Amino acid sequence: MPAPHGGVLKDLVARDAAKHDALLKESGTLVQWTLTARQICDAELILNGGFSPLDGFLNESDYLGVVNESRLKSGALWTIPITLDVSATFGASLKPNQRITLTQDGEIPIAILTVQDVYKPDKSLEAEKVFRGDPEHPAIVYLNETAGEYYVGGSLEAIQLPVHYDYPGLRKTPAQLRLEFQSRNWDRVVAFQTRNPMHRAHRELTVRAARETNSKVLIHPVVGLTKPGDIDHHTRVRVYQEIIKRYPNGIAFLSLLPLAMRMAGDREAVWHAIIRKNYGASHFIVGRDHAGPGSNSKGVDFYGPYDAQELVESYKNELEIQVVPFRMVTYLPDEDRYAPIDEIDTSKTRTLNISGTELRRRLRLGGDIPDWFSYPEVVKVLRESNPPRPKQGFAIVIPNDIKVPANQLSIALLSTFLQFGGGRFYKIFEHHNSDANLLSLIPDLIQSGTGLIVPSEWDQSKAAVKHQNLYKLGTDIKLDASDANNINHIVQKVVLFLEDNGYLVF
Repeated sequence: MPAPHGGVLKDLVARDAAKHDALLKESGTLVQWTLTARQICDAELILNGGFSPLDGFLNESDYLGVVNESRLKSGALWTIPITLDVSATFGASLKPNQRITLTQDGEIPIAILTVQDVYKPDKSLEAEKVFRGDPEHPAIVYLNETAGEYYVGGSLEAIQLPVHYDYPGLRKTPAQLRLEFQSRNWDRVVAFQTRNPMHRAHRELTVRAARETNSKVLIHPVVGLTKPGDIDHHTRVRVYQEIIKRYPNGIAFLSLLPLAMRMAGDREAVWHAIIRKNYGASHFIVGRDHAGPGSNSKGVDFYGPYDAQELVESYKNELEIQVVPFRMVTYLPDEDRYAPIDEIDTSKTRTLNISGTELRRRLRLGGDIPDWFSYPEVVKVLRESNPPRPKQGFAIVIPNDIKVPANQLSIALLSTFLQFGGGRFYKIFEHHNSDANLLSLIPDLIQSGTGLIVPSEWDQSKAAVKHQNLYKLGTDIKLDASDANNINHIVQKVVLFLEDNGYLVF
């Protein structure tokens, strides 16, 4: 088992256990900062040692070293800036050596930070150096639109880890996972990073990696923040709990990682390797386009397919963890087995594969997902969370300039929908334009499978409500001039639109 990065596991919870009561008492007397979702993830991995050798949020000197050289001031390799971003107002109120309480949800004190410095980062430099500068990169969007104006650097003293109410038995800290490996006599462990559901190909490639390295397998999925639009972690964990049963007994272990991904491609791959070393893995699978967010709106990839593997390989002597390049596998139907694509002559051998896009299409339409691609138990979980179109919710928004009475049109639509049955709940959703909290329920109701009729529009500047199953009459559902004055004609247009898009099946 490799030593932690930097030589010592910085388990701050264990280090500060003796003064826990004093820190908890002091926390109630200090200025508080409520951590954002990303900051909670970062704080947890600082406190539990997953980010060793860090013992706090980066001060300006360390920050600049990471941004420009991928190194801390000490010289240690570190590729992603771990920063506590705050508002200008809060930042201006702080002084060096001041102690502040970091809280979860404004209620649970998890640590006390001693301020070293407060600095205004050059976000354009961070965007260019760390994320390659494309303004559409999700980390750069977050940097420019969400992150605070100032960063606070300082060391942490642990009160407790953030509270999670889900999967407590699967959330192993680095110390716990190292102890688990020791108790099982696992001295060689290959870690697999994922933010997606796993299917038969993933099981095959991880078993192959274990065979090639004579190692056990750690399935170590991210359950913090991932790429916007990813499948929620609850669905994914249910999938992992099913697929772990498909490994030979005693070869694989599942543990969840509370990481906030930055989707930083090659730099993130190095970061992932460091984290897995801290968790006790001796080997780490680095995938094709590892931790890349795909391509921008012009179709240009943010990262090259092998950038991550090449950068991790260049640091292999410092990382002290063996890198296992991800080998894409494909299904051979004539032999009923998977094999690495680079070992197959595809001009002579028939292969099958289902892309992520095609899988989502089949889930949406209720199409067949064959056993050679995934396991029935996994498909069942995915169908529960991704029902086909006839089971999905939707919202029909009536524009303010509609020529017929909006109230009567709403009643006509509701009455028509209720005729069809099918198990979907339908509702007229009335709102006040300024009630952002009420409007925010629309995506949740759609997600629950409800068919909504919204009698009026709202000011998007006050409440930006978005969902792919939200449709506006006259824009998404086209109305001819001859239809606009007739409620029955409009209702028929809506019904046929919903049938064409799979929401209604007759």
